[in-house]
Amino acid sequence: MCAILRTPLPWMIGPLFAMAVLKLAGFELRAPRGAREGGQLLIATALGLYFTPPVMREVLSRWELLLAAAVFSTLLAYLGAWIIARYSDTDRTTALFASVPGGATEMAVLGERFGARVDRIAVAQSLRILMVVVIIPFAFAALGVKGTDLYAPVDVPVSAGWLAILLATCACGGWLFGLLRVPNAWMLGPLCACIVLTASGIAWSAMPTLLTNFGQLLMGCALGSRFEREFMRRAPRFVAIVAASVLVAIVGATLFAMMLARISLVPLPSLVLATAPGGIAEMCITAKVLQLGVPLVTAAHVTRVVILVTTTAPVFRVVRRALRASRS
Repeated sequence: MCAILRTPLPWMIGPLFAMAVLKLAGFELRAPRGAREGGQLLIATALGLYFTPPVMREVLSRWELLLAAAVFSTLLAYLGAWIIARYSDTDRTTALFASVPGGATEMAVLGERFGARVDRIAVAQSLRILMVVVIIPFAFAALGVKGTDLYAPVDVPVSAGWLAILLATCACGGWLFGLLRVPNAWMLGPLCACIVLTASGIAWSAMPTLLTNFGQLLMGCALGSRFEREFMRRAPRFVAIVAASVLVAIVGATLFAMMLARISLVPLPSLVLATAPGGIAEMCITAKVLQLGVPLVTAAHVTRVVILVTTTAPVFRVVRRALRASRS
């Protein structure tokens, strides 16, 4: 159905919608075990193949732009947290971890450590990703946005043997990052491993489109499976406020992207994806499908994740300490 509607991401949005609708209809469905991690592994490997030595040099030369996009995306997350805490019956702790786009599972785990409501974090994170993945690609498709990206992955043929070695190497990166408890381990680990190989001039194999589509399918199933019928019935106001905060973030990201486009040579659609409040896998695969600055979009979202991972917990502790001091 999504292919008929001409969305750029039919293999992700189709399974996501199907799974979410069936879950909300009362069907007890589960995504295949490891679907999220497997999908991230395939997508991260495909994205990493774009980071050839010349592309890597160009991406690093735009570090100010990447940092600005990442910092602004972080500020949008804090604005979303304020909106949720202000207009719904949600405590500030839950609102913060429900808004920060650092990975749904990772934010739920981190929020639980500080006493946040895990069920609300999971639903808010899933709804945010669903809305961004649907609204931005559909808007691009409706406006006829299609890049003519000069960036291209390594130009080598597909080799079954070398592809297996590449995926195994990237899987080791995911396993290592998971061992180190790095958020979004199965996205960032394989991505870093593939970038290191590609930037070093090591090109073992290209990634078949079939595998990239399969990765999208796995991600769509994993995202759609998070929607629970009973929660939607119990907290309709919370869901509505989260949706409103996501819309505010999308508009804010678009306006900021327009400003960045005026002071740089980067096309506006690429900057919209770079600043959008979606997940790293979803936004980067959108850039890949539409040929819109894949390395720049990927680098911007990686930078954002690094900032969020390193600052969210410390900032939360400082703010909570200050609020307690003001009340005493």
